[in-house]
Amino acid sequence: MVNSKRKGKDGELDFAKFCREHGYSCRRGQQYNGLDGEDVVGLPFLHVEVKRVEKLNLEDALAQSIRDSQGLTPIVAHRRNHTPWKVTMLAEDFMRLYGEWEASESMKGQEGQA
Repeated sequence: MVNSKRKGKDGELDFAKFCREHGYSCRRGQQYNGLDGEDVVGLPFLHVEVKRVEKLNLEDALAQSIRDSQGLTPIVAHRRNHTPWKVTMLAEDFMRLYGEWEASESMKGQEGQA
């Protein structure tokens, strides 16, 4: 049986790999300093809390990410065995990020018309 500390480390490495596969230069945050902080670094403006468990208390995980976020947007990246990665965040943060994406898409459309 895999202990929880090892499973947490493996989850962080797995999510960092997932991010790299999508073009982001990410790595496990704790591997270099051993201090409390982000589980995965390399996603600008986001504080990433990774949970690789079968039973997750999302409220507690998101509260932990919010508590540790230090001004960054807190997210929880999580998955169970044999399932894809999911991201949970506050709806207010989602709407802000979506609005920024929508504005950038609108700008692209205007550039194409010029």
